[in-house]
Amino acid sequence: MQTSYILLGSNLGDRRKYIALAISAIGVKLGKIERRSSLYETASWGKHDQPDFLNQVIELKTNLNPKDLLAEILSIEILLGRKRIEKWGSRIIDIDILLYGDQVVDEPELTIPHPFLAFRRFCLMPLNEIAPKFVHPVLKKNIQELLFELSDDLFVKKTS
Repeated sequence: MQTSYILLGSNLGDRRKYIALAISAIGVKLGKIERRSSLYETASWGKHDQPDFLNQVIELKTNLNPKDLLAEILSIEILLGRKRIEKWGSRIIDIDILLYGDQVVDEPELTIPHPFLAFRRFCLMPLNEIAPKFVHPVLKKNIQELLFELSDDLFVKKTS
């Protein structure tokens, strides 16, 4: 089994419900959820004229390879009603693979570690809560160090 860190986000509708439904589907279809961060209220990143997000990171133990994991994640997003209309636009659910063990994947449809991980407070804060010593396989710094060095100052607040 491989350890993967997955970011969930929602900024439309009943955000808590969508994240809970996504986590439930992940636990059934993708593997065993070992840990989960608190929920974080976060400012929108990349496109600021939209509602705030709720974000959460989970640690997943999975037998799926990265491509199959992505395919299953996309199917869960579709199942929950996600429509891809606008890059960085509002969405009822967004599920991203942040890390997949120490693997590096650089393909047109999948990049692991997530290419923006080290630049986003809304990713690093919940990830730091559950995996502060995990070393980014490209940058060779742990999550706590990346958070300390981060210049992103967008609003991120723990809600639970």
